[in-house]
Amino acid sequence: MATEVIAHRGASGTAPENTLPAFRRAEELGADMIELDVQLTRDGHPVVIHDRTLDRTTSGRGAVRRRTLEEICGLDAGAWFGRAFADTRVPTLDQVFAAVAIPVNVELKAAGDDGLERRVLDTVARAGALERVVFSSFDAASLRRLRSLSGEADLAVLWAGRSVARAIALAGRVGARSLHLRTSRGVTSAIAAGHAAGLAVRVWTVNAPAEFARLTDAGADGVFTDYPERFLQNSRA
Repeated sequence: MATEVIAHRGASGTAPENTLPAFRRAEELGADMIELDVQLTRDGHPVVIHDRTLDRTTSGRGAVRRRTLEEICGLDAGAWFGRAFADTRVPTLDQVFAAVAIPVNVELKAAGDDGLERRVLDTVARAGALERVVFSSFDAASLRRLRSLSGEADLAVLWAGRSVARAIALAGRVGARSLHLRTSRGVTSAIAAGHAAGLAVRVWTVNAPAEFARLTDAGADGVFTDYPERFLQNSRA
């Protein structure tokens, strides 16, 4: 089975991360999946942005959760990347599902028990997209909350620690189907351990062809990359 090529925050090497242009480009290139980050606005709307603050990737300042949807949608989220993307907006999760038809990895960035999981599940249900969504998080509590809300949701443990055994144990507790591991020297043995536990294993974030080849040889089920165009041809060989 070919290794999935997953566009990390969309095709974020050539378009501003976590924006509709990045997601559409990933789909046009033939990516198997897009990955995005989601958190709530002050008035409870799931918006797609990685950082807790607006400063790095928008024309705004301050915490995302302290701004309303109207305020955030008025910001420029593309000019920082290049003039061609000026006036690009921070998308809502609804807008992403309307814009692309490929599978989506939704990384949950809850601020404690803020209701993010329920709001995201409601958005996914409204879009009829549950079968094409993987929900991931570094936050075990967030994964537990989401599992309590849905027995059908496809969960992934997002893990940056050294002990893959702990990640596998957490996957068992929340009923996750996969591990999303940071690339490292020891990741090949972690892939084998995950597979032995019956889990799919995807690895982040990989932009070098040699690293992609190493992970493919090790049996990685998917690789997250900022440059999906670099690996799509090889992954289909």
